[in-house]
Amino acid sequence: MKKIMVAMSGGVDSAGACVLLKRQGYEVCGATMLLRDGGEREAEDARRAAQQIGIPFYLFDLRKEFFENVIVPFTKTYQSGGTPNPCVVCNRTMKFGIFLDRALSLGYDGIATGHYARIFEKNGRFLLSAADDRAKDQTYMLCMLSQYQLAHTVFPLAEVRDKNEIRQMLAQEGLELAKKHDSQDICFVPDGDYMGYLTAHGLQPQKGNYITSDGKVIAPHKGMEAYTTGQRRGLGIAFGERAYVLGKRGTDVILGAEEQLYSNRVFVTEVNYIPFDRPDGPIRVQAKLRYTTKFSDALLIPHEHGCELLFDEPQRAVTSGQTAAFYDGELVIGGGRICTEESFFKENENEKV
Repeated sequence: MKKIMVAMSGGVDSAGACVLLKRQGYEVCGATMLLRDGGEREAEDARRAAQQIGIPFYLFDLRKEFFENVIVPFTKTYQSGGTPNPCVVCNRTMKFGIFLDRALSLGYDGIATGHYARIFEKNGRFLLSAADDRAKDQTYMLCMLSQYQLAHTVFPLAEVRDKNEIRQMLAQEGLELAKKHDSQDICFVPDGDYMGYLTAHGLQPQKGNYITSDGKVIAPHKGMEAYTTGQRRGLGIAFGERAYVLGKRGTDVILGAEEQLYSNRVFVTEVNYIPFDRPDGPIRVQAKLRYTTKFSDALLIPHEHGCELLFDEPQRAVTSGQTAAFYDGELVIGGGRICTEESFFKENENEKV
């Protein structure tokens, strides 16, 4: 690939990707997806950075597509009792989906992003593995990418060992955003108030009760969508002991003791495998059930409609709707969406019908 369109967020990493590619001799342009009202500020930061780097810049207004592909599933997952991972969905459908299509239609060979990850080809497959800076590894968020998407993507930051290298490089280039702080929140919920966002966009909280694991009603809650597995704060009731959200049953929220949060068995649907189409049988993996969690050893058992993970050690607060990513050392085996045991076996049974 010689002509690359870089997805610029207005931040340090994507600007660094532009500079590195330009230094390596690529024909580079920058482009930003306008995904929400209020995103113009980041777009202007990206445009100014592209101008200072000396590359062309495009702005794609994809607010409608973002709403349909990310916000609607985000809302539906909460309404169905889960806790979504919108960044994984956005990567698959928007950044490496619609954005990639735009780049190719404009005559570019592929895209690049500021993700800390590595792509390489082996035996006809494009593989994904961790970058040199393991503290910044972002492969968890990329585990749902297809072979086609990986084949048309470059990750220039794969060999960066420390993010300070990027900041120093941008300062040397005279870029104003060299000292810009990193963003930790989901882009469309910058204050972290998910319920505030959902209700402001028309969601009607589903009323129900706090219940014990054996079905005893404790008290009404303020709306099923406001709670996630493992939550302790903000319950607003006196339980008599320290209480945690164990899960949901319909619109009821199940409370219990912390030791009830642990489980060895996790069910995963919508699975994407990267080194192969599907494993022939059970394989040993290291898995992550959240972006911030550590790797844990598990046996992956493939099914027709997903897979089962049997962990060597119990995992805390396994949450429906979140992403499970599977690894073999630094190599990403794939990933999928965590679901309940009931919905997993229902989907597999439907597949057989």
